[in-house]
Amino acid sequence: MRRAVNDLLGAYDKLIMDPVHGGIPLYRHEIQVIDHPLFQRLRNICQNDILSLVFPGATHSRFLHSIGVMHVGTRMFRSMIDAYLRERQLSERTDLSLSQLDAIDYLAKVIRLGCLLHDSGHSSFSHQFTQARRIRDLMSRPQRFLDLWQGVDYTLYHPEEPEELEHEHYSVRVAHEVLSAVDLGGAGLNAEDVIGIMETTQVTPSDTFRRHAQTFWNFIAGDDAVAGSITKQDVPSLVMGLLSSIVSGEIDADRADYMLRDGFHSSVTIGGFNLDHLLSNLRFGWDVSEPWMGLAITQKGLGALEDFVYSRYQMYRKVYAHKTALGFDWLLREAINEVLEDAENFEWIDTCLSDMNFFAELTDNFFWEAFRKVARKQPRSYSFCIVNRVKLKHLDTRENMSKAEIHTHCHWLAGELGLNANDVVTCSMRARFSNIQDNFNGIKVLVKNPITRERSLRKITDVSAFFSKFEDGTITHFYSRPEVAVSAAPDLTE
Repeated sequence: MRRAVNDLLGAYDKLIMDPVHGGIPLYRHEIQVIDHPLFQRLRNICQNDILSLVFPGATHSRFLHSIGVMHVGTRMFRSMIDAYLRERQLSERTDLSLSQLDAIDYLAKVIRLGCLLHDSGHSSFSHQFTQARRIRDLMSRPQRFLDLWQGVDYTLYHPEEPEELEHEHYSVRVAHEVLSAVDLGGAGLNAEDVIGIMETTQVTPSDTFRRHAQTFWNFIAGDDAVAGSITKQDVPSLVMGLLSSIVSGEIDADRADYMLRDGFHSSVTIGGFNLDHLLSNLRFGWDVSEPWMGLAITQKGLGALEDFVYSRYQMYRKVYAHKTALGFDWLLREAINEVLEDAENFEWIDTCLSDMNFFAELTDNFFWEAFRKVARKQPRSYSFCIVNRVKLKHLDTRENMSKAEIHTHCHWLAGELGLNANDVVTCSMRARFSNIQDNFNGIKVLVKNPITRERSLRKITDVSAFFSKFEDGTITHFYSRPEVAVSAAPDLTE
C-alpha cells in the first residue's frame, strides 16, 4: 500500500526528458520494460516511415512515441480522477479509502504499460511494411501465427487464430515476451490485465483486477453502482473497456501524442491542439441502462475536442497524404518487394516474423542497408530511387474515387500526356472519420440541466453540429514512374 501511495503522490525511479512533453517519470518495472531488447528495437523504427524525405525533421522514433503515449495516457486517467475528486468535494464527500487508492494506482499502472507497449509490434517503416505486397504474402503464410506463439498458450489473449496478422498481433506477442521477463510481481501487476487492454485481445482479467475494478466502480458510480442492469460480473469488462479506450479509441493517448509529436518534428502548426484544456474537460461516463462505461466530455470542453478532431483531419490531408510523401511511400513498398527478391533476405525476414528470438533484428536499418546494396548493383531500381531521393513526378490529385474511377482516370491521364498507361501509378490514403458520427466510438457529452442542475449523457452529434461535417475520405495521387525505373528489369516492375 505504501508503494501505491508513493506512486500516486508522484514518486518515481527515473526521469526521461522528452522534447514534446518535458520530463516523463518512470517506475522501476517500466524501466525494465524499456530496457528489454524487444522494446529497444523501437529506437531504430521511424515513427513516420520515410516522411523525413519530405519533412526533414520527422526522424523521430516509435521508441519515444511509445513513452509519450504512456505519459499522455497517465495524464488522461489522473485528470479524470482529479476532476471527479473536485466534484465530490463540492458535495462534501471526500473520503478516499486505502482500497480505493490501491485500485486507482493499479488501474493507472495497467494503463501506463498498455500505452507503453501498444506499438511494440511495429516492424520496419511502421505501417508501410505490412502494405508491401511481398510482406503481405509473408504475413499470410499458413501456420505463421502458430509459429509465432510456439510453446506459449496464445488462447490467454486470443480466443482463436486470426485470419490475417497485423502489427497489433505482434504487439501482443512482444508484450507477452517482455512482461514475462520483467518483475511485474514486484509492482503487484498481472500481465493478462495489461495485455487485455491492447487491441485484438480478449482476456479473462485476474482476480486482482476484478477486485480493483469493483472498488473503482463503486467509488466512481456511487449510488448507480447498485442500480440498473450492471451486475458484479459485468464490472471488470466495463472497466477494462474504459482503460482500452484510453489506449486506443477516438480520443486516445496514441492519437494525442502522435499528433503533437508529428506536428512538432514536421515543423507544422496544423497538428497542434490544447492538450491541457482537452484533458481538464474529460470525465468518466457511465449508463447503467445499457450498460456502458467510457469517456465523457463536458460541454465547455467541446471546443478543445473540435480542435483535436480538426487538427487530426488537417494532419492527414496536409502531412500524411502529402503528394510527395505518398509518392515516396509507393517507392518504399516497391523497394521492399525488390529487396525480398533476394532469397537470403526473404528467408531472414521470414525467420524474424516467426520467432521472437530474432524479431528484435527487424528494424529500418536492415532495409536501408539492403536498399543501398541493390542500388549499387542496379542503378535502375526502386531501391536507387529511395536511397537517392528520386521523386515520382506528380500528375494529378483526386478525392473519393472508386477503383474503377481510378483505373479510368489513369488511362485518361496517359492518353492526354502521351504516356503508356502502365507508367501511370497511383497511391491512395484513406482517412477514417466515420466513428465521429457513430457516437464518436463511445464518447459522450456530459450535459447539465439548467433547472435541476443534474447531469446526463448525450450523443456527441446531438450536441454539436461540428462533428457531422467529417466522414471517411480517400485522397489519391497520380504519378508517372521515375526515369530510373522506366527501363528496369522485368522482375523490378510492379
